[in-house]
Amino acid sequence: MGADPMLELSEYFFFAGLIATILALVGYVLALASVRVARTQPALAGPQPSAGTVTVVRGEPGGLASFGTLTTWLALAFLTGTLVLRAVATGHGPFSNMYEFSIAFAWGSLAVYLYFERRYRLWVLGVVVLPVAVALLLYATTLPTAADPLVPALQNSLLLTVHVAVAIVAYGAFAVAFAAAILFLIQSRFAARRLPNAQLLDDISYRATLVGFPFLTLVIVLGALWAEVAWGRYWSWDPKETASLVTWLICGAYLHARVVRGWRGERAALLLMAVFVATLFTFFGNLFFGGLHSYA
Repeated sequence: MGADPMLELSEYFFFAGLIATILALVGYVLALASVRVARTQPALAGPQPSAGTVTVVRGEPGGLASFGTLTTWLALAFLTGTLVLRAVATGHGPFSNMYEFSIAFAWGSLAVYLYFERRYRLWVLGVVVLPVAVALLLYATTLPTAADPLVPALQNSLLLTVHVAVAIVAYGAFAVAFAAAILFLIQSRFAARRLPNAQLLDDISYRATLVGFPFLTLVIVLGALWAEVAWGRYWSWDPKETASLVTWLICGAYLHARVVRGWRGERAALLLMAVFVATLFTFFGNLFFGGLHSYA
């Protein structure tokens, strides 16, 4: 019996998405190298303690930044096609193994990045976010692509889809917060004229975390409900469960430190880097420590 044509087509979409992501990254890197013009504008709209003006760096010449953004949208479209085709072929959400979840993680990183890029015109974040997406997609090329039957613990299609879908948004938001934190540290230490004002980067990292934290909370709650259905208990201190909790605690510590203690700047950026490292540990941890999630 031949391979499912939907799965074969999904692989073509996947490689097209990978190529588009790499091209978008090249466009952004070249745009950053070509930056010559900076201007000032008001800080992000809305009540915030850091009101004032910020410097926004714009990519010139040749529309390289626009090329990067358009190609990122194309990459997102191809990866969406990959996930949709696998869902049609398998009859459930395309989140049942590390191959699918790696693609979904990359998809979430691109989607959340494009939201912030569209809202704040801060394409320079793509210089950090897109390497994360490329690394995830390259990692996916090393994994089996077969769509095996679901193990019993995964045979709740609704919980499978919703639980992992909200995780994708959370992980993507933390990737954007991480990117802003990295750029903030570079700007604050080296006063790089090609990068936006450090204040703007600090605000973006905070706003991205505000997106990711409630979604991560929902991930843990839905995971507990799913665990009770699948294994008869809400919490088992499984390595992936524990890593999710640690990530949630670090993220909560960052928000508490910023809102209550007024932490900004390098200390806050370092905490956000720890959040993303914990996120990656959550994503990959089941590969090293086994546990109830080792089927993935």
